[in-house]
Amino acid sequence: MNVLVLGGTRFFGIHMVNVLLENGHDVTIATRGNASDPFGKKVRRITIERTNSDSMKEGLSGKHFDVVIDKLAYCSNDIKNAMEVIDADRYIQMSSTAVYNPKKINTTEDDFNGMERPVIWCNRADFPYDEIKRQAEYALWQKYADKNWLAVRYPVVLGKDDYTNRLKFYVDHVINQHPMYIDNLDCQMSYIKSDEAGRLMAYMVDKNVAGAVNGASEGTISLGEILKYIEKRTKKRAILEADGDVAPYNGDPEFNINSDKAKSLGFMFTDIHDWIYDLLDYYIYET
Repeated sequence: MNVLVLGGTRFFGIHMVNVLLENGHDVTIATRGNASDPFGKKVRRITIERTNSDSMKEGLSGKHFDVVIDKLAYCSNDIKNAMEVIDADRYIQMSSTAVYNPKKINTTEDDFNGMERPVIWCNRADFPYDEIKRQAEYALWQKYADKNWLAVRYPVVLGKDDYTNRLKFYVDHVINQHPMYIDNLDCQMSYIKSDEAGRLMAYMVDKNVAGAVNGASEGTISLGEILKYIEKRTKKRAILEADGDVAPYNGDPEFNINSDKAKSLGFMFTDIHDWIYDLLDYYIYET
């Protein structure tokens, strides 16, 4: 297949492109061209400014792709800039479980209603992250229902290549004995490993599914369990204080993401407990 990837040059996008190449797809990546990538001559490259409609038209008009994977569609205007320019048989958006309000135990794809509120044409800075991602999906559901599109929804993605360092925050604070404030210490939550997130996006290019699909590792874990493991490995106690540094996952309720739809298509997820402790060890010994 002839696949266009918008983004794909860092974090789990690299895993995704590598899997696409391993599976024999002809891959073009479209980015601003500011960052290097590890793909060498294996991919074609187009330079675009994703948030600029004129740049999107200049770079992509007149080209046909079998599939577009859009890792850079955050808001409704991003969806419009893609849908009204790109000629493709199938469009896959990297969405987020942040669209669910609220997330809950056994959160399924149907827990977000793409017709619930009218779409607002907005830019990335117009609303908080969860709302701009909802608006992006509202645009798909309401304005482009005639297109063959799929929104892949992930919870927090974790891995050694996670440039956000959100999980590393907890390791650093325990090791360095810095106080932190956590408001959901005992809440069980879902995550997904970065290479798995990349594999799922690549897996969906030739699957006959539309609408939305969740992706999450099997099982859940609480921040309290994560801290206990860090304490055990470092022999240091976490300092929890109301005026400590605000922890990255504050505000999330107890929830888990149901990924049965993806599994029904043949995709197999790892169990979170099979990889998260190795990841914590990596951060502990790196610090």
